[in-house]
Amino acid sequence: MKATQQTIQQIQRAIRKVASKFPKDAEPVLTDIHMQVKPESAELLTYNDDMEELDRAVIEQWLEPTEEDLYEVAAPVIKQCLGQLRKEIDAMSILHPFSFVLMGEDGETICDLYLVDDDAMMLDTELLKGLDEELDAFLEELMKE
Repeated sequence: MKATQQTIQQIQRAIRKVASKFPKDAEPVLTDIHMQVKPESAELLTYNDDMEELDRAVIEQWLEPTEEDLYEVAAPVIKQCLGQLRKEIDAMSILHPFSFVLMGEDGETICDLYLVDDDAMMLDTELLKGLDEELDAFLEELMKE
């Protein structure tokens, strides 16, 4: 399912609402931002580390039945929106590093959506896939020598 312009605007509006809760001139807080997609209601919920709800938005396109897993459909679109709103996100009064994380219905982390750090920014974790296995193999080879 390709995201419509309306879907992108609804997600961006939700992200902006969250960013507005952490204005640049406010005292910085220590938290990550957790996002959750509710397939049954097509809601995008946003929480802080204490699981206090920061925003709730209905993404109308997600109400349409789809054969795909909604998390697989939603994650790339949310990442895209976060990348487009980089300036607003970087200006949030949250201590660095912090991240936007997509979590499942049980609170488990599905994927990191966006990482903000003073030196680095991560929009996509595809480059890191398989890194653990490669490092394990490398260390095993080192130990043999």
